[in-house]
Amino acid sequence: MPQKNWRGFSDMISRKQYLEQRLGGLTGGILWGLDTVLIGFILLQSPLKGFTGTAPLLATFLHDTFSALVLLLIGAKQAGQSYLKSLWNSLVHQSSGRWVAFAAIFGGPIGMTSYTLSIHFIGPGYTAIISAMYPAFGALLNFIIFRQRPTFSTILGLTLAISGTMLAGISASTQSSVNPIGFLFAAMCVIGWGSESVISAYGMKNDLSSDTALQIRQLISAVVFAIIIVPLIPSGFSMTFSILTAPVCFILFLTALAGTLSYRFYYRSINTLGAVEAMGLNISYSAWAIFIGLFFGNALSFTALLFAFIIIAGSVLTADSQQLILKKIIHLRS
Repeated sequence: MPQKNWRGFSDMISRKQYLEQRLGGLTGGILWGLDTVLIGFILLQSPLKGFTGTAPLLATFLHDTFSALVLLLIGAKQAGQSYLKSLWNSLVHQSSGRWVAFAAIFGGPIGMTSYTLSIHFIGPGYTAIISAMYPAFGALLNFIIFRQRPTFSTILGLTLAISGTMLAGISASTQSSVNPIGFLFAAMCVIGWGSESVISAYGMKNDLSSDTALQIRQLISAVVFAIIIVPLIPSGFSMTFSILTAPVCFILFLTALAGTLSYRFYYRSINTLGAVEAMGLNISYSAWAIFIGLFFGNALSFTALLFAFIIIAGSVLTADSQQLILKKIIHLRS
């Protein structure tokens, strides 16, 4: 039977499995695009629209909390009390679980908090431009720590996906005045998201499943938000309660379900494809959000459409570690 190496690859893998793994990663990007659009819609509803600057943080807290609870209920229903015992054992007694918990702090509290604060200080356009660099940072970190050299297809794909996202951010930027601290938060977001993927990949290299890793990720993120970030927000818990009792809470719960599915695909991609290829597929969310936004009345310009296709093409190339697409193009030209 083929053995898995630390990145999750099998020594022998069929082309069907190869394509299915990458389609799963792309599906995660599509679902996160949906999550992104829905969060944008939710932030415009009462009472969140009145919580200037803090609404994204509170929405993220509830989003990850709902996700963690749903995953707990599903796991407990499928495996009973043994699920909770297994989860506790993974988190407390296994180094792999502790590594994923460490990654969760980078991805949720550090990455998402920095992302939302960056939007507050410099606007979504500039934030998108800078935060799009997280796969490049992750690839660099992956090379420094694990000496994993990316293929030419991966480098080309990352370049296209990141460039497309940055150009889309530039075209969407309408911020007339910016606070320089926002750029610092955007850089922290890059470090947080890039580190999360690489550290999670390391944590899942042994016997920790991607689903258990995701449960740990969402649980740790929710707990850190609850005990550190929300208490730092003036009237943070009071505002959180007002969201829970408002009609928009149901939409936020449904959004959390979409986000949970997205993360399941993302973490499975990290486990099977490795951190770099998973990030390359996941960044396609910025393109899918453009298309999904059409159903919410958002306008679609030619430039946005062009950038979306560039991002998706780059994402697909990033995950093509066997360079099948480039080989096909070269074959057609010869």
